[in-house]
Amino acid sequence: MKNEEITPSVTPDLEEPKFGFNSYAERLNSRAAMIGFAAILIIEYITGKGLLAWLGLR
Repeated sequence: MKNEEITPSVTPDLEEPKFGFNSYAERLNSRAAMIGFAAILIIEYITGKGLLAWLGLR
């Protein structure tokens, strides 16, 4: 018997995981982080204070 590569004839239909690290969760998390970072920059620009001073921690 030869060493022939056997390929499946049917591709399984796998669902995207609902929890954990998947591409959708990572994209959503990175977009939320970018929006938060931009919001912090806008707040600092408008108020003239840093984030810690704006939160009352400094």
